[in-house]
Amino acid sequence: MLDFDLAEIYGYTTKAFNQQVKNNIAKFPDDFRFQLTRIEAEELSRSKILTSMQTAGIKGGRAYLPYAFTEQGIYMLMSVLKGDLATSQSITLVRLFKSMKDYLIENQPLLTQKNYFALVDKVEKNSRRIEVMQETMVTRGELSNFMKLFDQNLENEEILILDGEPFKADEAYQKIYRSAKSKIILIDDYIGTKTLHHIAHSKKNVKVTIISDNAAKPRLSLTEYNDFVAENPGRSVAFLQSLHRAHDRYIVLDEGSKDMKVFLCGGSSKDGGKRITTITRIMNIDDYRATIRALLGNPTLALR
Repeated sequence: MLDFDLAEIYGYTTKAFNQQVKNNIAKFPDDFRFQLTRIEAEELSRSKILTSMQTAGIKGGRAYLPYAFTEQGIYMLMSVLKGDLATSQSITLVRLFKSMKDYLIENQPLLTQKNYFALVDKVEKNSRRIEVMQETMVTRGELSNFMKLFDQNLENEEILILDGEPFKADEAYQKIYRSAKSKIILIDDYIGTKTLHHIAHSKKNVKVTIISDNAAKPRLSLTEYNDFVAENPGRSVAFLQSLHRAHDRYIVLDEGSKDMKVFLCGGSSKDGGKRITTITRIMNIDDYRATIRALLGNPTLALR
């Protein structure tokens, strides 16, 4: 099939279609995609399949020789081109290939048995390859949110990755704290006023406990905490010492309930927006329950 026919099928201009292929050129070896020679193109042009080739000083024709895609190349296109129409058309093409196979089955006398089984084996292999590519490829939709951050003129250091999705650092922490229903436990040896600012976005009825040795300089001071309480009436935070028992940083939501969640933080929340970091939700939290309960029995941390 030729590039301009496929571009129309997939809802692209021919130029945009070929650009998408060029962006993924490693996926299209010569036996998947090749450019027609001028003689081949002229032969097709005479049969009115193609517009005339553009020559110097003459407008209206194509500026370059068209590309042809083999069956394998068309399968590969299904992993490259995105969008609702492209997805729909890919499904249509797969069904078309199946119809062709069904036709061949019904008309086996047209093929030798050896050729028939070779064709069936090839179709099955191509189908498996498409499944693997669809499972591993990064789609345009998955990249769109990340690209929007750069459209907003954000600096790299402002970006935080939360479970694979990019956020502004402050918004990521606030999103986590807002989702708490009854409790927030923050385990982090390095806390500051920004930590309190993030927590202030949680629901007012949520009980907050910070387990920390408050080791970073400048440390969170009692004056800064009192200012936070004055600015956020009805809110308070319980402080416990970590006793150097936690190397990593964690956010625990709704501890002891069926909705309990544990997040592993690559950096301290007080540094949110200063460096790129990642927060990942830990799905198997059974091994953490007893440790967190033990930390809740630690002595009170006195701010100074």
